Amino acid sequence: MELSRRDVLSALSAASAGAVAGCSAPTSGDETVASEVDTTDATVDDHDVDTLVALGEVVYPSGVDGVEPFVREYSAERVRRDPEYEAGVVDAVSRLDAYVEEFYSDPYADLSATERLAVLEQLSVDDADPVPDGDDRQRIRYYLVNELLYAFYATPTGASLAGLENPPGHPGGTTSYQRGPNA
Repeated sequence: MELSRRDVLSALSAASAGAVAGCSAPTSGDETVASEVDTTDATVDDHDVDTLVALGEVVYPSGVDGVEPFVREYSAERVRRDPEYEAGVVDAVSRLDAYVEEFYSDPYADLSATERLAVLEQLSVDDADPVPDGDDRQRIRYYLVNELLYAFYATPTGASLAGLENPPGHPGGTTSYQRGPNA
């Protein structure tokens, strides 16, 4: 399956329509999330986007084509919309690279796909709770992995792979709910 420009637009519209970054539950009006991330001078650069692309190539299903342009276009727009979130992404990428450089001589984006997957498994990112101000693996899960997964499954292409017939922003109406997925 090929990710298209339409998928990028679908993911961006879903993200701006009240989606919470990192796929976590929204907080009530009285609660605030204390962030330890310094938002001054934190801008997503080419290295950060390359890291997001490298992550997307590992966490997206293997049968999906067009991961690089999809992640580049989505991330460039989505991440830069919110300066505090952008700072969190920059921080999470630097934490991921710091972890990787303890075992490899290259940053995460320069590793092979097998090594990138091994790093995520070593960090137990799949078991980590997505917490924006948590430990390194929680931040990596929140700012990097969950954001990429949300973007992918908010698209018609990604949703169809998961068996979701009518993803957000994709027309279907009430008749789509009254028939089976193979109809």
